[in-house]
Parts: sequence; structure tokens; C-alpha cells
Amino acid sequence: MPILSVFKSTVLLLFLIFSSCKGQEKEDTSAELNSKPVPEIKVAANRTEAYLPLLKDKKVGIVANPTSVIFKEAGYTHLVDSLLSLNVTIQKVFSPEHGFRGTADAGEHVKDGVDSQTGLPIISLYGKNRKPSSEQLADLDVMVFDIQDVGVRFYTFIASLQLVMEACAEADLPIIVLDRPNPNGHYVDGPTMMEEHTSYLGMNPIPLVYGMTIGEYANLLNGEGWLENGIKANLTVIELENYTHESSYHLPIRPSPNLPNDISITLYPSLGLFEGTNVNAGRGTEFQFQRYGASFLDSTQYDFSYVPEPNFGSKYPKEEGKTCYGKDLSQTERMNEVTMEWVIDAYQNSVDKSKFFLTSGFTKHAGTPLLQQQIEQGMTNEEIKATWQDDLNNFKKIRAKYLIYD
Repeated sequence: MPILSVFKSTVLLLFLIFSSCKGQEKEDTSAELNSKPVPEIKVAANRTEAYLPLLKDKKVGIVANPTSVIFKEAGYTHLVDSLLSLNVTIQKVFSPEHGFRGTADAGEHVKDGVDSQTGLPIISLYGKNRKPSSEQLADLDVMVFDIQDVGVRFYTFIASLQLVMEACAEADLPIIVLDRPNPNGHYVDGPTMMEEHTSYLGMNPIPLVYGMTIGEYANLLNGEGWLENGIKANLTVIELENYTHESSYHLPIRPSPNLPNDISITLYPSLGLFEGTNVNAGRGTEFQFQRYGASFLDSTQYDFSYVPEPNFGSKYPKEEGKTCYGKDLSQTERMNEVTMEWVIDAYQNSVDKSKFFLTSGFTKHAGTPLLQQQIEQGMTNEEIKATWQDDLNNFKKIRAKYLIYD
């Protein structure tokens, strides 16, 4: 090949490489300019400047559990420890289900006691009484409520909130709610609680998933007159920063012993209904609310099995020591609905359907006896969900009045 031709070919090749690099550089720069960092959500407990003035020179009671923390660059400190270090006068701690340090099983009574780390008296709200007495509030000037919720009606911390608000209202005691994100706050779904079936697993006519932070829900309780006798609490909600209802929020601390990770929390609204059946929903394994199964499900219909054994947070799991046939859901992505598919699947594949429902318990969790009837009648997931829509639309109108965040 002539030297001139070689030279021309080389120049052309270099030009093409240079042009390609320039284009890539421009593309990368453009992408870099268009990517805006998402502001970090700041929980209300971290906004000490907003609530410390309200606690100054006051005798304080705190409703708290292991999730009641102030986050720092390296880890976190418990709210109680932080406030004590800031010379806030804490008189006592009130502990809801699972206890102040979070070691009790679901449904296990928690006793009064003394916190070994602080020496503070601990009053159980999940034992003999679930509502603070006037005597327990008599030496307080203000109550602080700081609990991480997961936005599911039968998760009992919103019931604790309601009873604490009632007690504070009756005692003319101000209450401050430190808001936290709702990891299931991006949708509203599920059957609505019927008034005649209210219990500690659902005290008000709200859907299974209600799409509100615990601060917004406190506003709703006050605004709708849902506290006993329509009484109003002297309520202050310390708001979150940089949170919307579409925010995806990772809980750095498990909110209770059997919700160990984000997958269990996104599945909890749907798999939590198994609590009203004899089917195991992962308790007694390291995959709580990420699987389901039972020894009485047809083994020929499943290629997954496991054996529940007593462990942290589940001393007596259902189907203990038995081989449970069912489904592994541990790879599920973030959900935006309640589905009945898995409960229907388990019921249809139960070899002894008389063993399946714990009727009273299922009604308490579902909020209505209709759901069990619909499953027994063979209705599909889509058919069942269609029956929820009018109630959901009505609740969304109520909910909209109390939303703090977009």
C-alpha cells in the first residue's frame, strides 16, 4: 500500500476514535449534570432543635422501643440515652409490644420493670394494662411518643399510640409525636375494619394498609374524633424532612423481632394474614414473613419446604419441628398492593381445610368475616380486591385531610 494511503487511513482512524471519545465524554458529562442526589430523610428524633425547647424544665415520659433512636454519622444512640445526656428530665419509659429493648415475642405480655442501662422505671403497655393510668401520668409535664411503624393495621403500635393519646387527653397532658417514615406508606389497600370486629389489632375503620406516617395517623385520630368519647389530645407532631409517600425507606433497625429486613416488611401486609390461620409464615426461621408453609399443605404442589424451630422472637412457632411445604418469597421486590394470592394458594392446597382458619383470629386480622367467606367460596384475588374499592375510596378522602407529606 502506498505511504500516502497509509497516512490517510491512519488520520481517518484517529479522527474517528477522537470523535467517539468526545461524544462519550459529552454523554457522561450530561448524565452527571442530570443526576441530582436525593436528600437524605431526616427523622423527627434527629431534629432536636424542633422539640428540645418543648422539653426544657419539664418532667418527661417517653413511649419508646429499640427503634427510638437518633441517627449519627457512625451508628445511632437511643433517644432516651441522648435526652438524658442533654439534661432532659425523663421520669419514666412506657414500653409497647415486644418491650423497651425489643426481646419479647409477638403477643407475649411484657412486665413492668427497671431499665438496667439507665435505672429508669419501665411501665408496660402490653401487659396488665395497655393504657397509661392517671396515676402513672400524674408526675409528668409532657409525653413523647417515638416508635417506628410499618403501616399495617394489625401492627399494634398504632393501637398503643391511640391509647396513649387518650390517656394524655384525659390527664390534660401534652403529647409530642416524633414522626418516622412509613415503609409501606406509598399505597392504601386491603379490607377495611368493620366496627363490630374492632380489637387491639384494629381499633378504627381503616384499611389494612393505610398509607400514613404515625404522625399523620395521630392527626387523623384527633381530627376524626376517634379517641374515646371524641376527646382531643394536645398534640404536637414533629415532622420529617425530605420525606414523601413515594420515598423508599430502609429501616436500619428491625421494628420488631420477626420483621428482620425490608423484604419481610413489604410482604407483611399480605403474609401477616396467615397469623389468623394455622399456616406458618416463617416464624421459627431466619426468614420471617418471607415464606409460608404447613405440614398439611399438599407436598406435591410445592418444591420448597422448611422446618420451623424456636428462635429469637418466636419461642413456640406454628408447626414447630414439622416439615412445612409452601413457597419461598425471599426475593420479592417492593410491593404496592395487598395480595390474597398466597392465602388463597395455601387454602386451595390444604389437604385438610378444617385445619386452615383460626376463625376468630383471622377475622381480627382481616377486620371482617367476609374475607374468610370469600376465600372459602373460591373467589379469586381480583374478585376479592374489587369488593374493597368503595371503602378504600372513602378512606382516601378522609386520609387526604391529614397528610403532611406529598
